[in-house]
Amino acid sequence: MVSTSTPVCDFGLAAPGFRLRDADGREHAPDTLRGPAGLLVMFICNHCPYVQAILPRLVVTVRELQALGIGVVAIMSNDTVQYPEDGPDAMQALARDRAFSFPYLLDADQSVARAYGAVCTPDFFGYNNALQLQYRGRFDASRKEAAPPDTPRDLFEAMRLVALTGDGPRVQTPGIGCSIKWRQD
Repeated sequence: MVSTSTPVCDFGLAAPGFRLRDADGREHAPDTLRGPAGLLVMFICNHCPYVQAILPRLVVTVRELQALGIGVVAIMSNDTVQYPEDGPDAMQALARDRAFSFPYLLDADQSVARAYGAVCTPDFFGYNNALQLQYRGRFDASRKEAAPPDTPRDLFEAMRLVALTGDGPRVQTPGIGCSIKWRQD
């Protein structure tokens, strides 16, 4: 496992388009996922300890953001041949067990992760309602273990600001996580 930090937010960058299917065969794209106040695109996976550390609070945070009009999607882009614990069946089980209120999509050819410039799991891309990038930072101060409950909620506060104003905070702390597991074709 290689830890990687996310780059600085490129404010205003347009959300790359994609069309990915969920476990039920429904197709999703940024335009259909966007809420009236914006869109949060999360690159996550099942096996990453950084994702596992935040997952219970992430599910709650997402529900709070959805109530503010932010659409949310999670995308899994790891090589599922080398990491079968991140495969479609495991993804479906995780989404069911954790009661995801958002689609969890498989980026099998890794083209979506490449288009977004995703580098790790978790990697968060927060867009306003015009699908312009406003946040590229961390969930909170958690690492491979959850931060204390009273830790400032970076992602929530940033996306709440996006929902209210259309703009993200100018000061953002980069996220950190396990590197995306790229296929070796």
